[in-house]
Amino acid sequence: MFTLPNLPFVPSDLEPHLSARTLEFHYGKHHQAYIDNLNKLVAGTPMENDSLEHIILKTAGREGKEAIFNNAAQAYNHGFFWKCLKPVSQETLIPIELKNAVIHSFGSWEKMIEEFKGAALSQFGSGWAWLVKEDSNVKIVKTANADTPMVHGQHPLFVIDVWEHAYYLDYQNRRADYVSGILDNLANWDFALTNLKD
Repeated sequence: MFTLPNLPFVPSDLEPHLSARTLEFHYGKHHQAYIDNLNKLVAGTPMENDSLEHIILKTAGREGKEAIFNNAAQAYNHGFFWKCLKPVSQETLIPIELKNAVIHSFGSWEKMIEEFKGAALSQFGSGWAWLVKEDSNVKIVKTANADTPMVHGQHPLFVIDVWEHAYYLDYQNRRADYVSGILDNLANWDFALTNLKD
């Protein structure tokens, strides 16, 4: 049985860039629903004791397994997203090893941020903007709906959720302000570095 993972911060720690009320719905209702649905779908099957990652890789693109994939991938993507955020009271620091990897692939940290914002804003409808490692390079990708980089042979480093439920209570249709709020104030780049080293 899967359970909703604890947030790595108190919901009010992200204000004013993300409100506790948004977290109440996004984490407490949306993320919880993916967990609950997945548990119902895999109950009594061999997948009941698998990891989220294993279920995602086993069901991706499989006819008849779409519901399991969607709920497992959404549970995984959301759990990953929370770890990408840090309390607003903590200084936003960019680890030098991560910065060097980004500069190697993009030319500058600023160029990566510009491309990240572009990906987040150009994702049509629901989805995700990711910083990933593929082979020896760091790159920006976007995925729609529940899609996730691991099924494309990419190792996720950092993500921003651009489903409307992630920001609509605070920003309405101003996705650009939401994305800037995260990248400028809430980004946990230490978590991205941890993933880069994996």
